[in-house]
Amino acid sequence: MRYQSPAICLPNCLYPIHDFQVKHATFVKDQAASYEKSTCVMKILIADEMHPSLFEMLDSSGWHHDYQPNYRRNDILSNLAAYDGLIIRSKTRIDEEILAQATALQFIARAGAGLDLIDLKATQRMGIALFHAGEGNRDAVAEHALGMLLMLFNTLNKADQEVRQAIWNREGNRGVELMEKTVGIIGYGNNGNATAKRMSGFDCRVLAHDRYRKNYGDKYAEEASIEVIQREADVVSLHVPLTERTRYLINDSFISAFHKPFYLINVSRGEVVNLQSVVAGLKNGKIKGACLDVLENEKLSQLTTPQQEAFDYLRASSQVVFSPHVAGWTHESYVRINTVLVAQISKWISERKKA
Repeated sequence: MRYQSPAICLPNCLYPIHDFQVKHATFVKDQAASYEKSTCVMKILIADEMHPSLFEMLDSSGWHHDYQPNYRRNDILSNLAAYDGLIIRSKTRIDEEILAQATALQFIARAGAGLDLIDLKATQRMGIALFHAGEGNRDAVAEHALGMLLMLFNTLNKADQEVRQAIWNREGNRGVELMEKTVGIIGYGNNGNATAKRMSGFDCRVLAHDRYRKNYGDKYAEEASIEVIQREADVVSLHVPLTERTRYLINDSFISAFHKPFYLINVSRGEVVNLQSVVAGLKNGKIKGACLDVLENEKLSQLTTPQQEAFDYLRASSQVVFSPHVAGWTHESYVRINTVLVAQISKWISERKKA
């Protein structure tokens, strides 16, 4: 039996995925007042690779779990009806077709920050609670963004390779200081706030913009409009989800609106940034350098011709630092994500029992 609810559960989501979630980011309440935990043992399908710490956490909570890390889409379609909960990472898109088979599903938990692979409107309509672990990897994301920027500023990739080749070129590797730069952060949720905290430690002035929040300025960042960021920022760091509103947010017109050359960091979603526009910005001097943990197409063997041309230019450029979508992907966050998810699910069950 599924317990219907008009709400969608997105704990700790400070930058909503869609506008409607501003009103619905609350814990799902069970409409069946007679629900008792003793009459319903939670059965959870884990359809992605997870750190083994998760299993002990689920066991200690009294929930049954079925670990199937090799499940593909067809496997989920065939078996999901038997489960109350689903835990995933990024392997499978959870859409209407899959959800139509989820006749008993009460929640979906994603071991990560973004929910762009889940049909949010469908889950809301079906009363399925959603959880994500934005708190679990925010520190790892922030450290990664800072590390990429410091690597770019200090030409560490180039310097390391030269010394390995017995080239001792000090002047050619003179760096740039981060201290007292103005950093614009777009998207001020878990990751944006954690990044602002690190940047403020370098005596940076941090400007934060979040279209879904009000009065969010804090000791790490000033609340600012996009226009102020475009006028004053030396560095721009992206921390937004992928939505129709943010898809290719960084394009030719966005870049051309900056009053001075800037450095770009993208540790959010690849499709937020048009890489052809980044190439153009590097060529015309509007962009001084780019730190790219994500790409608009991460299947590098399946790039379109324009994507391949942009990627070839970027990978040949000393002004660009890449990593393979691993911001937030640390040994510590691998465990912490599990802790955050299990705590959220436990709280949700407790709230349901009180309803």
